[in-house]
Amino acid sequence: MSDLHDDYVEGDVNTIDDEAAPDASTASAVLHYIASSLADDPQAVAIDVSERHGKVVLSLSVGPDDMGRIIGRRGRTAQAIRALVSAAGSRDGVTTSVDIVD
Repeated sequence: MSDLHDDYVEGDVNTIDDEAAPDASTASAVLHYIASSLADDPQAVAIDVSERHGKVVLSLSVGPDDMGRIIGRRGRTAQAIRALVSAAGSRDGVTTSVDIVD
């Protein structure tokens, strides 16, 4: 029997890097596109990406006049945004959460 680590070469591209942060580029791009499309001032859309408890947290901030548009009636728009971003995040293989901050 051979050992799994016998063929390991430093810097090998086929190894798993446990230290690497999850990549949520697709989810972030989807969130930016949706928020910019809904906002009256797309220049004010900003997304901060962080990691918390194994999840990628996307903090969305928009202009004060656009907050109601992003949240929607009874939070339905925000709920739909979270569902779409979650689907895009699963494409990247990560679990995402969207926080809307003022």
